[in-house]
Amino acid sequence: MLASYLNAQAGDFLRSLRLHRESGSDVESAAEAARLLRRAARRISGALSVYRPLTDTAWSDELRAELAWLSGLLALEHAYTERLSRLRSTLQRLSGAGGPPDRPPAETRTEAVAAASGTVGAAGAPSAGSTAAAARPARAARRTVSLATGGPEVPPPAPRGGPADGTAPVETAGESSTHTTDAPGATGAPATAPQRAGGGADGGRGAGLTVGAARAGALLERQLTLARTRAHTAALQALGSSRFHAVADTVALLASEVPLEESAAAHPAEQTLTPLAELAHRRLAEAVEALPLGRAGHPYNAEALVHGLAATPAADAPPASEQQDAPWHQVRRLLRMRRYALEVLEMAEPPRGAPWVTGAPDEEPGTAGGAAGPVNAPAELPPSVRLLAAARALERHRDASEAAAAAAAAARTPRIAPATAYALGVLHADQRHEVEAARFAFGRIWRHMAAGPV
Repeated sequence: MLASYLNAQAGDFLRSLRLHRESGSDVESAAEAARLLRRAARRISGALSVYRPLTDTAWSDELRAELAWLSGLLALEHAYTERLSRLRSTLQRLSGAGGPPDRPPAETRTEAVAAASGTVGAAGAPSAGSTAAAARPARAARRTVSLATGGPEVPPPAPRGGPADGTAPVETAGESSTHTTDAPGATGAPATAPQRAGGGADGGRGAGLTVGAARAGALLERQLTLARTRAHTAALQALGSSRFHAVADTVALLASEVPLEESAAAHPAEQTLTPLAELAHRRLAEAVEALPLGRAGHPYNAEALVHGLAATPAADAPPASEQQDAPWHQVRRLLRMRRYALEVLEMAEPPRGAPWVTGAPDEEPGTAGGAAGPVNAPAELPPSVRLLAAARALERHRDASEAAAAAAAAARTPRIAPATAYALGVLHADQRHEVEAARFAFGRIWRHMAAGPV
């Protein structure tokens, strides 16, 4: 059973490698081939890790290390792409780009501000104060449009004698920031500190946050795009290196022959595979027991967020959130090992109506790409598939925690504007909320599965 599973995964690895070489300049085909290559590498490495005593340990340890290097390197480009998309969409949602349907348009808000300030005369001619009040929502509307389209922010034309809001552009290494000064003689009253930091008249959701969100999005796009480009270059170099060719040759031999331990190969699967799979389950259960599931039992709880948003004791010290996330990442890895161990056991007799057990991607059963769709009855699902829901929750946890870390890293860019730092702080807090939501979901799923056979 173990040899058959490893032969099948090695064949998938070689087919994915051939698809990647044949993809050429097709970006989508190359990305799909890289995903299938990572999938096969993870399963080979996971099966060798769980059932290590049944194989030649020196050979399996070396192959596991090389496959971990390959899968980690190939996953970086995809991770940076998804992280940038996640952070960009979250910034648009937080800043109100596009706005909910019940929000009045910019022109209506302008008239309301002018009417409330009493600067509109009986003849309908606005005074100088009403012109300044109308300019601020107009600038916010332009910034909202620039954020929604992903283009650069277009500043309003400044009158002769200097910018109207007394700002002086400062080019920095990380971002083109703007330091606001209360310049005397400027047209209209200068913006107050809460408005500059995101505490505008609309509660910080509109103009104030939108100003920083546009610049924060541009900063994140520069940093993550650069990281993605470097990851793509590193992956291409790795796929052409002699180290990768040695890994491919080893996997090619694995497709036909598995170096099993002679003493273990003579015993039936019930005496060799099942105890090792149960050991993987016990390790997973012990790691879950060590998690603070009681604190994660309440979504968006303040206690967990206080620890997750705590300041670091030193500038070079790791954030408290990373220390808090490490046990959850370990549970995610152990859960993946448990799934692969169960897939080996299910190779003998796959359940009827569940063809995804041995060859389908890591997707929800009965769906395409994780989309909603009909699924088989719970009684027909094998144990490895029933663990997918818990794995999805922990993957959400990983994505949100890494996105929060990227926002925190961008906020440490020297000499960024206060509005940009504010937007990045709001983005970081939002992603930490997503982390707590994923922990809450995993806790509910695990308690539901604890009474089952899994």
